[in-house]
Amino acid sequence: MGARDLTESVPITTLSIVVLAVTASVIAMGGMIRIYDAGESCPDWPTCFGTWGFDVSEEEQEAWWDENPEEEDSRGANHRYTTFEIFTEWFHRLLAGALLGPMMFLLWMCTRVQSTNRQVRNAGLLGLFLIVWQGFLGYLTVRMDNEHWSVALHLVSALAFTLCIIWLLLARWRETDKTPEMMQIYANSKQRRMVALSSLGALSAVFIGVYVSTTEGANYGCGVAGISESWPLCHGELLIPVDDIAADSQIIHRVIVALEGVALLMASFTTWKRVSFEPESRRLAQGVSLATGVFLFNGLLGGLYVISYDPGTNSFWEFLSLLHLLIGSISFLILATIWIASREDMMAIPDGTSS
Repeated sequence: MGARDLTESVPITTLSIVVLAVTASVIAMGGMIRIYDAGESCPDWPTCFGTWGFDVSEEEQEAWWDENPEEEDSRGANHRYTTFEIFTEWFHRLLAGALLGPMMFLLWMCTRVQSTNRQVRNAGLLGLFLIVWQGFLGYLTVRMDNEHWSVALHLVSALAFTLCIIWLLLARWRETDKTPEMMQIYANSKQRRMVALSSLGALSAVFIGVYVSTTEGANYGCGVAGISESWPLCHGELLIPVDDIAADSQIIHRVIVALEGVALLMASFTTWKRVSFEPESRRLAQGVSLATGVFLFNGLLGGLYVISYDPGTNSFWEFLSLLHLLIGSISFLILATIWIASREDMMAIPDGTSS
């Protein structure tokens, strides 16, 4: 099968869904890297200790450091990584570079061949740009020794790429008149603005949350005295002074989460209130309520992480941190998808075309 035949035969919607699944795996793998503190386990890029594999012995690591002293990372040249730690970073790069990148290129080609819709084609082009941009950010993150701002930017860019593929999928469904009923969402301009602001609030919570998880000592920022003293309070206080944004990022994260939670509860209440005299807004109310429930549950999950501190090992249940990151990202994506879907639906109303 030639390249032209391939781009004509692969369904855009199916490939988009597969790309979304692989993207979710890449993001989850990135979260696992953070849990095991393995972000610097491949100090060079795109290779790993000068090799294309992950089975690098301590002796080989030492030899590489001796040959490349200028590459010394934040842990120093005497630190040794386990094979598993190196594998997590290696596999993350493999998924992103060897699988997701080529798949996105194929998806872009498919949009050029199969679609005449401007939004489908633009989303494909934007997705191609973002996957290249993600590769650059991956390189930058390695070069910056996993500085918190670079990791946060890397995640936000990954979410932007995910959202771009969702946009492409929705636009393609609309073009082929196959939009699922649950994605046919009515919302007026005021409601869409509310959803857009809510999604930005959720994204801000995720962004600052990454600062908490990647800044040394920030997860201890409100103490480890257990429930009430350390969560939901912070050192027994509702608020504490912020002297350093990175070090005190936990209290900043909590304030943003609290404000976003209240805003989502209000948004959920107002959207359901309109359903009684505007039945077509029911799907909007259901979507906002789902996002609200996911966000509030994730807030409790964050609290559980704080009170999971074990003084015997001086550590937290780090798998909760991974879940907290992923569910926080999902709450943002739900809201952003509602905004895109409702915007698509509104654009289809004037000419009578169903989305």
